[in-house]
Amino acid sequence: MDSKFYFISTFLTIPKLLISQDICLQNEYNKLFGAKPESKESADSMNVLLITSDQHHWMAVGYNDPKCKTPNLDRLAKYGVVFDRAYTTNPTSTPARASIITGMYPSQHGAYALGTKLMENVPCLGDYLNDEGYQTALVGKAHFQPLKATAEYPSAEAYPLVHDLEFWEKFNGPFYGFNHVELTRNHGDEGHVGQHYALWLEDKVGDKWKEWFCKPLGKKDKKEFGEWSIPERYHMNAWITERCNSLIDDYIKEDKRFFIWASFFDPHPPYLLPEPWASMYNPDDMDIPESYGDDVSDMPLQYRMTRDSKLDKHIYDEGAQSFHVHGVGSRVIHKDRVKVSKAYYYGMISMMDYYIGKILDKLEQENLLNKTLIIFTTDHGNFIGEHGLGAKGVFDYEDGVKIPFIASCPGVIPEGRRTNALVSLADIAPTVLDFLKIKIPSTMTGVSQLNVMKGTADKVREHVFIENHFQMTKFYFKTYVNGRYKLSVDMNSNEGELFDLENDPNEMENLWDNPNYKDIKRELLLEFIQKSMKTEPVVMPRIAVA
Repeated sequence: MDSKFYFISTFLTIPKLLISQDICLQNEYNKLFGAKPESKESADSMNVLLITSDQHHWMAVGYNDPKCKTPNLDRLAKYGVVFDRAYTTNPTSTPARASIITGMYPSQHGAYALGTKLMENVPCLGDYLNDEGYQTALVGKAHFQPLKATAEYPSAEAYPLVHDLEFWEKFNGPFYGFNHVELTRNHGDEGHVGQHYALWLEDKVGDKWKEWFCKPLGKKDKKEFGEWSIPERYHMNAWITERCNSLIDDYIKEDKRFFIWASFFDPHPPYLLPEPWASMYNPDDMDIPESYGDDVSDMPLQYRMTRDSKLDKHIYDEGAQSFHVHGVGSRVIHKDRVKVSKAYYYGMISMMDYYIGKILDKLEQENLLNKTLIIFTTDHGNFIGEHGLGAKGVFDYEDGVKIPFIASCPGVIPEGRRTNALVSLADIAPTVLDFLKIKIPSTMTGVSQLNVMKGTADKVREHVFIENHFQMTKFYFKTYVNGRYKLSVDMNSNEGELFDLENDPNEMENLWDNPNYKDIKRELLLEFIQKSMKTEPVVMPRIAVA
């Protein structure tokens, strides 16, 4: 084994070492207090399939917008429950994805922003599932680590390792609780392409795949927009589906229970896709959002920056090497651009839906639909012209933080239901454990939504938090949603947001400074403080007087 592979493999398996006691001490504990019971497998044990898109607006599904064709997600919704009030924990990838596998808010698991990492010693969902005999796999996008690394904060998802195909031929895990991973880091034709996806492409077409991607590993000079030259059969969607279905075959042959995360990259920008999907939607048929061109004069600074180029966009810079804060300095997108972008965005979703359908078909063919909890969601939302914005960033409008969310398991979850119960991405891990009858650790501050899914409870949450923490000290907005009202508090100023979502669902009127709402604002601020205190993780219960 070469030294580089030994180092990175050892580094990536550190969690078990860090969260375990010395073997000698552990043996003594077992003698005195008893050992944890061994896992007992049963023939009727259940599986879990988590399917995620990337940067997916909550409205961009067929069951919400008939213009967006998603027959397979609609099928999943028909045979399960749709959560209409689902929220991310952070409107960017790394913090949100870390919340999915830890059951924690970003302020608890530590990966608070893009450019940070989830530390390897944080217990993850897969750790608990592995202990119970489950096979755990992630195929597609991880983004638990940044694209750059240092000696203090190494990253397996950083340059140059992401492009070291010799390493990825040897490494498939463990990685953050997953005992098997197949990864890549590119959206569309980005130069981040590499890892297991590049190996798969080389096996299919040799070096030809490099013509479809940007440098340094590819050959193209810049990203495309719209139609992409890559043949559909070599797209990331095809790779993810092929590999997930192959793993399902393997686990069936081995008679193993499984947790698989099919982690798709679309519809994250660049808006880029092969035919026939690229021309599936006509831009002229796309609607301009009602909130386009709204008045933001009563909104916090980062919103006003989108309309006033004279405002200092460097106000949020931090340190000698300040990294880009997504959304700061954004400008209102022209309506024509909104329509074109939305047409491609919907095309990406429809294409992804087609490949999601192939995984659902596989489960159906293997008679596993009624033995598998299927959850579909995304990491965070997206702007396609709402409030004149595009993509994502420092904005906590519903478009950026509200997400699609479906759960299905025929025979366990009643079919064809929709619920307004609040749900957070932090709830996925405890819900999965609860579904599999595995004890939920006290470190998880998310709550199980299983009773809501089953229809035996109307709700299990009174509120959710969204932590938009882009810089250590220069930018942090924390948002509190209690059902009707939505409150956002700035760490560094007296500016904030208060919306009545019942009467103003498009968030056109900020009530933060409205004197008629001062009592409601005061009550919400007290709730905000008290509920924040209740999200602090409790590692263990008290077991002694002292």
